[in-house]
Amino acid sequence: MSQAPNEPYYVAIEIENKQCKGLRMLENAGIEKYALIDIRGVHGGPTRHLIKMPPDEIKNAPQAFTEIQTSKSGSIISAWFNSDGCNICNTIFANSSFLVSARHVKGIKIVYSFVSPSPDAYQKIISSLENQDIRFKVLEVGKFKPRSKTLTEKQERVLWIALKMGFFEYPRKITMLELSKRLGIGLSSLSEILRRGLRRLLEDHF
Repeated sequence: MSQAPNEPYYVAIEIENKQCKGLRMLENAGIEKYALIDIRGVHGGPTRHLIKMPPDEIKNAPQAFTEIQTSKSGSIISAWFNSDGCNICNTIFANSSFLVSARHVKGIKIVYSFVSPSPDAYQKIISSLENQDIRFKVLEVGKFKPRSKTLTEKQERVLWIALKMGFFEYPRKITMLELSKRLGIGLSSLSEILRRGLRRLLEDHF
């Protein structure tokens, strides 16, 4: 059975990223104790990195961070900073894919989670990484498959992507505006698709 050309994929891939500009920036700033827990970005825009670190580390590069938040206990600081995307991030963005999140595992290993709009886009990312001699391991590949007669295929696809991108988590990992930009759908149209889809699910459930 052939795959639908517009069948989205959710992918988690572990990569040895020697080029990560975020990790290099932290190293150059003298920040040693940290955990890189998320990376976000879109094609043509800055790549945003989220780290957690002890309060005494932030004194090394406070001007680099765009958003800073201290935990209630005061023992951990969360901070976002921007950088230009490295080849890996840009490879994902250039193939119309959305970087959902990324987290630092160990050394130079980072696990990237992203949504590709089609099997072709996913394969182009894999081929590009191979051509660049980048070492990686695919951890998960989840395909979108229509499962419900309750929703239209468009409603189901949009809700699936919104779920994968953390729209329904608390706090949200992505705003309605960011989601609409990544899907290429107007804000009012996206709101209507989500509202009608959720209403159908609730009516079917109750």
